[in-house]
Amino acid sequence: MPYSDDETDDELEPSSEGEAEEAEVVHPPVEVKPSEVGWKVKANDRPYHHLPEFKKKIFLCFKKSRYSGNGIKTYKYNVLTFLPLNLYEQFKRVANLYFLALLILQSIPDIATLPWYTTLIPLVVVLGVTAIKDLVDDLARHRMDKEINNRKCEVLLNGSVKPITTLDEFYCIKCSLYGFYFLQADIFLLSTSNPNSLCYVETAELDGETNLKFRMGLRVTDEKLQEERQLAEFDALIECEEPNNRLDKFAGTMLWQGQRYPLNLDNMLLRGCKIRNTDVCHGLVIFAGADSKIMRNGGKTRFKRTKIDELMNYMVYTIFVLLLLVSAGLAIGHAFWYDDIGSKAWYLYDNKNQSSSYRGFLSFWGYIIVLNTMVPISLYVSVEVIRLGQSKFINWDLQMYYPEKDTPAKARTTTLNEQLGQIQYIFSDKTGTLTQNIMEFKKCTIAGHSYGTDLLHFTLLYITSPVDWSWNRYADRKFQFMDHSLVACIRSKKDQDVLEFFKLLSLCHTVMVEHNEGDLVYQAASPDEEALVTAARNFGYVFLSRTQDAITIREMDKETTYEMLALLDFNSDRKRMSIILKFPDGRIRLYCKGADTVIYERLSRHSKHKESTQALFANETLRTLCLCYKDISTDEYEAWSRKHKEAQLTTANRDTALDRVYEQIENNLMLIGATAIEDKLQDGVPETIAKLAKAEIKIWVLTGDKKETAENIGYSCSLLTDDMQIHYGEDWAVILVAYLITNMMKCSFCPLQIDFVDMACECEAVICCRVTPKQKANVVSLVKKYKKAVTLSIGDGANDVNMIKTADIGVGISGQEGMQAVMSSDYAFAQFRYLQRLLLVHGRWSYIRMCKFLRYFFFKNFAFTLVHFWYSFFSGFSSQVDWFITLYNLCYSSLPVLLVGLLDQDVNDKLSLKFPKLYLPGQQGTLFNYKNFFSSLFHGIFVSLIIFFIPYGAFLQTMGQDGEAPSDYQSFAVVTASSLIFTVNLQISLDTSYWTFVNCFAVLGSIAIYFGIMFDIQSAGIHVLFTSAFTFTGVASNALRQPYLWLTIILTVGISLLPVICIQFLHTTISPSEGDKVRALGVTCPTCCWRGQRSRRSAYAFSHSRGYADLIASGRSIRRRHHGRSGPQDSIREVPQMEAENL
Repeated sequence: MPYSDDETDDELEPSSEGEAEEAEVVHPPVEVKPSEVGWKVKANDRPYHHLPEFKKKIFLCFKKSRYSGNGIKTYKYNVLTFLPLNLYEQFKRVANLYFLALLILQSIPDIATLPWYTTLIPLVVVLGVTAIKDLVDDLARHRMDKEINNRKCEVLLNGSVKPITTLDEFYCIKCSLYGFYFLQADIFLLSTSNPNSLCYVETAELDGETNLKFRMGLRVTDEKLQEERQLAEFDALIECEEPNNRLDKFAGTMLWQGQRYPLNLDNMLLRGCKIRNTDVCHGLVIFAGADSKIMRNGGKTRFKRTKIDELMNYMVYTIFVLLLLVSAGLAIGHAFWYDDIGSKAWYLYDNKNQSSSYRGFLSFWGYIIVLNTMVPISLYVSVEVIRLGQSKFINWDLQMYYPEKDTPAKARTTTLNEQLGQIQYIFSDKTGTLTQNIMEFKKCTIAGHSYGTDLLHFTLLYITSPVDWSWNRYADRKFQFMDHSLVACIRSKKDQDVLEFFKLLSLCHTVMVEHNEGDLVYQAASPDEEALVTAARNFGYVFLSRTQDAITIREMDKETTYEMLALLDFNSDRKRMSIILKFPDGRIRLYCKGADTVIYERLSRHSKHKESTQALFANETLRTLCLCYKDISTDEYEAWSRKHKEAQLTTANRDTALDRVYEQIENNLMLIGATAIEDKLQDGVPETIAKLAKAEIKIWVLTGDKKETAENIGYSCSLLTDDMQIHYGEDWAVILVAYLITNMMKCSFCPLQIDFVDMACECEAVICCRVTPKQKANVVSLVKKYKKAVTLSIGDGANDVNMIKTADIGVGISGQEGMQAVMSSDYAFAQFRYLQRLLLVHGRWSYIRMCKFLRYFFFKNFAFTLVHFWYSFFSGFSSQVDWFITLYNLCYSSLPVLLVGLLDQDVNDKLSLKFPKLYLPGQQGTLFNYKNFFSSLFHGIFVSLIIFFIPYGAFLQTMGQDGEAPSDYQSFAVVTASSLIFTVNLQISLDTSYWTFVNCFAVLGSIAIYFGIMFDIQSAGIHVLFTSAFTFTGVASNALRQPYLWLTIILTVGISLLPVICIQFLHTTISPSEGDKVRALGVTCPTCCWRGQRSRRSAYAFSHSRGYADLIASGRSIRRRHHGRSGPQDSIREVPQMEAENL
């Protein structure tokens, strides 16, 4: 696996990568100066690590140890920093600073037009609600950190084993891991309870692979460090590389008893690994806490904001500029008015000897306060409420609930919901995210005959029961196979090709076996290997045991041992493996299995069934593997064996020399047949990818697997199709190898980066293979940097955490690989298929609701605020207001628009999934941008003109029923305010697409609340209680008794709404949106197209790592112990791909 881009091989000391025996080569001691090594660890010597040379300066003269404690920290706040840091983050939002400035202005008596508490209370509520939400999120991180940091382990302290928590410092202490599942530090393995200090680990948290890998201690530590007394006397000095984020590499040396021993990754147990098949192991902590490799790969926690948030910030700047201009103009008008009229009118004298300029200056700040409703603080309160409600809807969605693991969907943030409706690129992990990492033996061809078909095919033939394995006591009962004819053939023992086929599968592999209460437990380097050996086991050829030079199997009813002469292990270049065996009758035979692309080149011209075998899987997206053999004479083998031993002793380019020798024997092969293994995808993956592709969301797969496996999965999940031209670097579908990414990231800005992004983004599909966690994050960063696109990353393992944190939206899948990805994600669920509902339903609804909410909110506040502007020209430009300005956004108009932001749907969820093209407006940002903002502004200006000037004209010459003219400005205010309330509430009714009882109640209730409060504050009772505050008794009841004024209100509301109704009608009729078209279809769903195209793929176990050949040849083997194993899950039928319909 390649290294991360920010570090190179030059930073590491060379490490031994030879065989097990060679790793034990002893070198003479070399005096190394402290400055020449990056990291030193000395066993059983705590004071050594506190020497001045191991200190680092943190501030001025203050220093601390360069060795981190083992506690991890993912939280953001503590008791002391929560309040200042949280307030600092909140006041980075421009609007909060704006309201704080308003609060300061309102505390100045000369310019205050509203009581200061009318701004303080809402501001405190907004800051408090946000702070509580941040606190709850951070407390969850505190709890998770506490749980991890308080896990128990046993260490050797002062000669005795003592239990401690992982939060305690235990550098350079031997850790006895009794049943210890997840390692909490990077540990140098010293010895284990298994023979030869062999230890099996599961690295799913690191690289996403659930197959077991082996680690082993040095022979010298295995022989001398088994007892506590020996461990207490251990005083070795470890010199190694500095802490880094490379999971695939470790280089160091151990200086002990005057000898130096090389260390590499095979001697290390990394934090996050899961110990398997080992009772006890002892180790020396090398890297702890933040220095461990998995924590170095975690990346920084980034503060994520939506595009709408960023746009709102710029709009606040725009509104503030407009506010300054309008306030300045009105202030200048007030100064001129006072100079010409106000100062000469005796009845306006206020006992203040102030100049007109100074009065204009005070008026400017007064208008800043009066017109602040252009961006009221209630906007941000409402936005937070809407986002919280949308997050709850995601949590409550039963269609995203996974009953098998009792796992609901979880929105772990409340600030990014509308961003889900704007995703342009999805970056997905493969193992555990698209696939289940479970292999199933599906089909095979033997001597030209095909066996095994889809479950659906046998169902149509009325064969509904799988094969009964009761005749085989060694069979894995969970293994399913539908073709009864193959079992009948093998039990009859008449077809020698069939017998040879399964004999090869049971012999040609590197699987290790354990016996657990009479059951066989296989440990394989890859799931492919285990699936093939398990298949042979069920068909009567049972792998029982192996030693360094022999392998024993049970062939139907008899046990046979074969002498193993040579094991030619797999590597990524060979794409095959072979084994040379000596049969009990003296024959020597080579068995070989590998990818068809390399096997067919090495077949004998006399080999049969080439065409039939090659054609078998021509239309299958299965992992295919060809099986063949070759009989070897004794002389030929002895001649080859001499060359093989010479190559094994080569010190330079040993792998190349061995490959050349392998080529000499792996030729003129005779084909037996081929196998087909299904790498089981998660349910619904192809359909989900097809739906997202129809929504023009580009999906990139970033995987640590090799190119062949990545390509194979691309076809299986419909990311790649037969009509695409696959190239490795250009054209329609592209597969990139990690070294390209590494080279690109060496500079901060280079043409290669731009060329890569431009080329890759033009492709329909992109797969990046053999990438490290850091490189995954780098790919995401490149697309964000150069395309300014909204990105989403989805993964299920710790190796995906950096990618999840880097993307605009991070989604974690709670799979087989722990909870690291979930804990770092913004949204979490159990299956990849739920992603389509998260984006196409919840994301699209959230975006549409938020856009509609913001457009309407700006409109209604512009319409209200600008009425004051027009009134100023007739009131001497005085900036005086009453309680209506406070109650307008609080009671009169807030609830209907809030419910639209929570509940509105242009189409239902089924139609949203049926028509993915409905997602496009969110990607293009067409529903809320500066065009929509200015549209709301001009709409508000138009409505404010109508609402002010029509009542104003009606009041110029008016006579009531009692013969008096109701021309006082309070009656005028009642008519204007009533017209405004009716207009804005009926406007939101026109914009509502999804009506419920709650929406209807909110609209009618808001109007009723307005009239109720208006009659109350102008009643005689409240006048008696608050005489100075409420002086206009009975104005509302007197004004609204006049039919003429009701006609004025109706005329004003009608003229305000008529253009909107006409525009909506014309838009729907002439240029309907995608949503309009779908709504016109109603609930009628179009017929869906089904596709079943398949292509031949070959991707055997070379998708994973090197096998166990070196371990087997070294003579080390695991001892028998009790260990349960779950077998393969029930087979699932192939689900045909369903295409989403175009509109």
